Amino acid sequence: MTFWRKRGTERVSVGGDSSYSAVGPYSSVVVHQPSPQGADAVGWPLEVGAVPALASAFQPRTGLRERIDAVREESETAVLTQVLSGGGGVGKSQLAASYASQAVAEGVDLVVWAPAGELQQVVTRFAEAGVRVAAPGVTGADPEADARAFLAWLATTSRRWLVVLDDITDPGAVEGWWPVSRTGSGWVLATTRLHDARLTGGGRRRVSVDVYEAGEAVAYLRARLADEGGLADGAVDELAEELGYLPLALGHAAAYMINHGLGCRAYLELFRGSRSIAEVLPPSADAEGYGRQIATTLLLSLDAVEAADPEGVARRVLGLAALLEPAGHPEALWRTKAVLEYLGGCEAAATLRALHRYALLTCDAGVVRIHALTARAVREATSEEDVPAMAVAAADGLYEIWPYPDQPHRDLAAVLRANTEALAGTAGEYLWVPTGHPVVYAVGYSLLDAGLIDAATAFWGDFAGASARILGEDHPYTLEAIANLAVARWRAGRSAEAIALEERVLADRTRVLGPEHVHTLRSKSHLATSYRQAGRLVEATELMEQVLADHERLFGPEHHGSISSRSNLVVHYYEAGQLTEAVAFGERALADREHAHGADDPRTLMARHNLSTVYHHVGRLGEAVDLEERVLADRVRVLGADHPDTALARANLAMSYWELGPRDPARDLLAQAVAELTRLLGPEHPDTVKYRKSLTALRAPSRPPSRPLWRRILRR
Repeated sequence: MTFWRKRGTERVSVGGDSSYSAVGPYSSVVVHQPSPQGADAVGWPLEVGAVPALASAFQPRTGLRERIDAVREESETAVLTQVLSGGGGVGKSQLAASYASQAVAEGVDLVVWAPAGELQQVVTRFAEAGVRVAAPGVTGADPEADARAFLAWLATTSRRWLVVLDDITDPGAVEGWWPVSRTGSGWVLATTRLHDARLTGGGRRRVSVDVYEAGEAVAYLRARLADEGGLADGAVDELAEELGYLPLALGHAAAYMINHGLGCRAYLELFRGSRSIAEVLPPSADAEGYGRQIATTLLLSLDAVEAADPEGVARRVLGLAALLEPAGHPEALWRTKAVLEYLGGCEAAATLRALHRYALLTCDAGVVRIHALTARAVREATSEEDVPAMAVAAADGLYEIWPYPDQPHRDLAAVLRANTEALAGTAGEYLWVPTGHPVVYAVGYSLLDAGLIDAATAFWGDFAGASARILGEDHPYTLEAIANLAVARWRAGRSAEAIALEERVLADRTRVLGPEHVHTLRSKSHLATSYRQAGRLVEATELMEQVLADHERLFGPEHHGSISSRSNLVVHYYEAGQLTEAVAFGERALADREHAHGADDPRTLMARHNLSTVYHHVGRLGEAVDLEERVLADRVRVLGADHPDTALARANLAMSYWELGPRDPARDLLAQAVAELTRLLGPEHPDTVKYRKSLTALRAPSRPPSRPLWRRILRR
């Protein structure tokens, strides 16, 4: 049977088997993108992202497949997208995986499997695919631009392709990232637990996925137990019915029976008599109608793991994993000091393997995953008094493996942010005892440092509100959150809003902490920066000079606050036209940063960037270009190509190239920087406006003025 057809020919239904994998949905490890290759070098067919392995005892689910194929037949447009929607544990991801496996087996030109729990995962996978297919416009340096280029390629290519978006959790986030095929050669499958109108329309059709039919559930058990010497006995039909025909529960049960050589009748008796179902999971907790079966099969398996676990850590391991992101967390978490202490000093590796054997979680390629429905059942069955220590251990462990700076590890940073947000959702109240946990702050700082300003603004706004409600409006942590919200507003170019918040925080910190507290001085520094951005240069410079004097008087010239203040004054001085001071402070600030933080720290890169700008202003173009080229290369390597600071470095270098010549490459480089700034910061951000004016001037046909263009534009 064939999977694909040319438009206008008869479509044949997909063949093959599908069933639910007991280990839950898969989430592939992000692969770093290789350098772009030429179109002639592409080795078709291609598989991008690991398609999940199909579970043993696959079931055809013929009726469900017929419905999916019927929806495809009904489509009269070239946009062929089916959204498989259903509750947890019903086998959506395995069904999509069976289609993807069939496509790979039949030699479809391109199969892409993209975890869709977080938008950045989709962008990364699409960017990787763009490099692999050598899509026009792909550079391998800018993930979002490469992902867009890949979508454009999908829309027009005549090659056969399938893209799977697995486990969409936020329909709004993926809006604008749906692949389309205008030639009829492509198909999109998506899976989700949501029933959201935003997932349909635009050529997308929903197909509801439910539990197995009775015959499918029985067939699954018979096939899964076929090689186990009579375990599929006369009670197989009764057991399938007792488990609600739910694929995940059947997977738990089959793994248990195989591990213990237990027949269906014996397992059924164990299932019914292990403990009261009401004791396992209160009816009020069973939102989807499936949790009661899952909770019982889960606890039977967990009891078995604990019986073979001399250290007694299995329940704690599974409970902690259930608080985190189901799509996966780094296995390194289990080797942290915090988690080892929580486990009483016991290593977790053997316990993770045992839980894997019983299909309660998976541990593969350095990533630990747990099915969302299994995790929910674990949380419901966990004693409330055990959760605080569990939550704090998880938070401490995540914070322990969080790198600083995290920009060179963007994939890891995204995973850590997702896990912290999941932890805040499952055990958030315990992260506020006695005060906000530092790992939650790490999420906000990471968003700011990554240049994800909209997300950072939303995060700090929500966090400030929660802190005020829980800790009080005058609590230092609340004031810190509001201060970071102001930074996000400043980074977005919303100077007036930033100034209003910073003046409020400065007044509150002066009252609560005193005028000489380090946080109060930091508020003054932030306010001075916003004054400068708003064009209030005299006030800004005077305030920053006061901050430096206070830091040096109170803490000494080598204190990190003193170093930061001197570095900040570089920008104030050159924008105020005090170039002699700017050069002196810029050279000292760079030396201080390199000594204190190292050559690759983002703060050092900023000091080098500022000094290059000053050199340009005073006419030392050769030195400026040397620094600017290094800054751009370092920021691409450390921060990534898709970061606002990288775009600013590109713009600075373009301006220096323009004055040194040749000018066409300089103009092209500035155009690229302006496009990046527009996308990353918005069209009205001051930096975007400034460099857009520069680009307009560079494109003007008139002869450039004798006065350096850089000074003429940027001194306005």
